[in-house]
Amino acid sequence: MATPFQEERIFQGSPVSRGIAFGPAHVSARGFSAPEVYQIEEHEIEIEASRFDVAIERTKAQLKNLKDRIQSVSSGDEGLVFEAHSMVLDDPSLLKKVRLAIESRRQNAEFSFYAVMQTFLEAMRRAADPYLRERSIDIEDVCQRVLRNFEINPEHLGPDHQHILVTFDLTPSNTATMDRTKLLGFVTEAGSSNSHTAILARALGIPAIVGLDGAILEITALAPTIIDGYSGKFIVYPTEETTQYYLNLSARRKKAREALENLRDQESNTKDGHHITLSANIEFTHELDLVKEHNAEGVGLFRTEFFLLESDQLPDEEAQLEVYRELTVGTRPHLAIIRTLDSGGDKLSAEPLSEPEPNPFLGWRGVRVSLDRPELFKTQLRAILRASTEGKLGMMFPFISGLSEIRQCREMVSQCMDELTKQGIAFDPDIQIGAMIEIPSAALVAREIAREVDFLSLGTNDLIQYTVAVDRVNHRVANLYRSTHPAVIRLIKATVDAAKEAKIWTGVCGEMATDIRLTPLLVGLGIDELSVGPREVPSVRKALLSLDFDQCQELAKEALQLATSQEIYELTLKTAQKDYPDLFADFSGDGISQDQI
Repeated sequence: MATPFQEERIFQGSPVSRGIAFGPAHVSARGFSAPEVYQIEEHEIEIEASRFDVAIERTKAQLKNLKDRIQSVSSGDEGLVFEAHSMVLDDPSLLKKVRLAIESRRQNAEFSFYAVMQTFLEAMRRAADPYLRERSIDIEDVCQRVLRNFEINPEHLGPDHQHILVTFDLTPSNTATMDRTKLLGFVTEAGSSNSHTAILARALGIPAIVGLDGAILEITALAPTIIDGYSGKFIVYPTEETTQYYLNLSARRKKAREALENLRDQESNTKDGHHITLSANIEFTHELDLVKEHNAEGVGLFRTEFFLLESDQLPDEEAQLEVYRELTVGTRPHLAIIRTLDSGGDKLSAEPLSEPEPNPFLGWRGVRVSLDRPELFKTQLRAILRASTEGKLGMMFPFISGLSEIRQCREMVSQCMDELTKQGIAFDPDIQIGAMIEIPSAALVAREIAREVDFLSLGTNDLIQYTVAVDRVNHRVANLYRSTHPAVIRLIKATVDAAKEAKIWTGVCGEMATDIRLTPLLVGLGIDELSVGPREVPSVRKALLSLDFDQCQELAKEALQLATSQEIYELTLKTAQKDYPDLFADFSGDGISQDQI
């Protein structure tokens, strides 16, 4: 019989990556890493309590030594801070709470201590009093010292490493470097469905939920949990009935995916024969296996920021060439498009800044970084050009705000071509060059930009953000981030029309391309290419095969006359549900939800 501590609880968040995951929770709060956690038997409670006492006494002795050393070399009272730290460890209520946690949680002493202290720390971090918030740093320091003073218990070698991560937030680099064999899914308190972290979770196929306020304080490590990445539910201590329901749901979704895979060899044509190129967004070359598995028509977006910025030093030209060659060869006979460095915003920073940017989304990011660092930019351009002899390769420049930036980029490409020619190094002189339309100013001058490039690629995540003035990673305003806002739809249409006038093609590589509720609208607006995460290719292919192009064009004409996001959303959703109802089973969607329309 479950204790009240183990009764089923359901937390509601926002789903950002579909899927069902079952596993023990691994709770990681802000400040420092959680220690290993494992269950203990009743007879081990006193052993763990003794381990805690020893760690406390060792820490207090170290703090006293530090205080004495500081005071011996200074004339002031600098050493008193360590005395204050030591007083924390003398607090009888703290000692009692940790011992009770060991007993009630039946978990090892270091993790029980960590859990108690993180609850306390999170309360301090959220306090209105600025003095209390500042003191949390001192408490973190004490906690780290205590954790370092625990001796390893040889009776326990640690838990099964497969887990569901519960944390305050994740950076894109955290998400990208996760060991997929150990991580079953993750939930966060912060974040939004449109953050780069959420986008990566979808690309990596990791079920994920964001916006679970209070999760860190209320969820016990190793508690059995279920992530419902369709509805955004996170279930802790699920009952047998709940577990069976999700096992059945998981089985149904697996069958549905297998049915979609039967369409993998069909071209992505609408019912009346209109072809839409269906390509993939990837971040690592090892994802090429997924691109081939799902038979995507090339790579519409190869993100380079993580590859370029994952280490302290940027890869040189030869290292970049090796990666771009692998991409080009692995994508043959189709086109692979490399996005040049797109740092800043919610992505990795190109270099440490002397002070934080007040508004990084409006700051030093995208092509602005590349143009300010011409030698680094040219290294990337030369590597791309050299790889272009291996197959069909293109490049596109992110965060273009107007014509002058495109001309500067093209001038840099010309300089690199001249250098390679003088060195006798081969490249494709007709390599496709594109501009990303992510800023309203670029969409408004798309006619001028289109005359200078070979294609336009709509980065809808940022285009929506800047059009409706909503920070896409801020959960407080997430309900105002509206993909079907009339202004967004009209900017997309203006971009498509400009491209057609210049006789070039237009793609969408943002999250709108993935959302099957919006596929009829995008097709009707005249989009030539949709680039989505490899795992989303089957469902988008099914949607395209089910649509009638002429009907989609009529839908788009009607949508362009509508005045509200809700009206446009309902119009495109109605067609989507009519033409491919089977794709909506158990579907709540990624990227946007009904309250964001």
